[in-house]
Amino acid sequence: MFLYLFGVAVLLYVYHWYRESQRVSNKGDKHVYITGCDSGFGNLLARHLDKLGFSVIAGCYSEKGEDELRKSCSDRLTTLHLDVTDHENVTNTAAFIKAQVGEKGLWAVVNNAGVSVPSGPTDWLTIEDYKSMLAVNLLGVIDVTLSVLPLIKKAKGRVVNVSSVFGRISPIGGPYCVSKYGVESFNDSLRLNMAPFGVKVLCIEPGFFKTNVTNTQMLTKNLKILWDRLPQDVKDQYGPTFLDKSLEALNERMVKLVDTDLMKVVSCMEHAISAVHPRTRYSAGWDAKLFWLPLSYLPTCISERILLKDAITSFNL
Repeated sequence: MFLYLFGVAVLLYVYHWYRESQRVSNKGDKHVYITGCDSGFGNLLARHLDKLGFSVIAGCYSEKGEDELRKSCSDRLTTLHLDVTDHENVTNTAAFIKAQVGEKGLWAVVNNAGVSVPSGPTDWLTIEDYKSMLAVNLLGVIDVTLSVLPLIKKAKGRVVNVSSVFGRISPIGGPYCVSKYGVESFNDSLRLNMAPFGVKVLCIEPGFFKTNVTNTQMLTKNLKILWDRLPQDVKDQYGPTFLDKSLEALNERMVKLVDTDLMKVVSCMEHAISAVHPRTRYSAGWDAKLFWLPLSYLPTCISERILLKDAITSFNL
């Protein structure tokens, strides 16, 4: 009986491996549009796909980002200025892409652009703080997707949305988790809506990786700014040592949790784009697989008890 079960398990593993190893053909004829290519995952993905032979259209926020990316890639790669919060810019970019891809359509769009500040305890923030992050992390994803969705449908291609493990569980206050929960919802509804058209909608859920989003200096500066603008009565509620302890916890946790191997995420993105049979969701990073996602499935009474014991949550970072 044991040998029979072992044999079935081996066969299932081989079948799964073979199915996931199959890649689409004619990569040179397939255009991939990526947002947020100045640095981090987007930049590395653009260079990686260019080497694989895809025709990459890389949206960069800065002119410097465009210049540096062009220098490191082939003539197949096209860069352009993209601010995902500017609807006119997004619309003009979509028109440019339509002219580029012609009747073939757009094979994939990767909604990678995102920000992590302002972030902090919820009562440190204003509605404008929420609006500024949602404009990038959620509304930007929706606007970019809708702008090229007809081209994706024409190619029967893919929409790849970069969410986060914090789209599954909310251990921190502020708009970041709100925006990522929104991306998850948009991703799921779009996947159902587009299935009849042969369009695949995939979600990437990274853990902690060393990018601008998890830059310790930026997060430290953000917390100091938020603290300085608080009314004195709110500061008194938290106590005089709260900020220092928060910054200490932030630095300690970032050292322990942050993964420097960005290719773990980029490999998931590349598989979502190029696999014949992509997964619905990709979890990248040991912390995502072994801690955050399992934690999200636990009963709330248990997950909250674990999070409340964790310094990084006690200090709302």
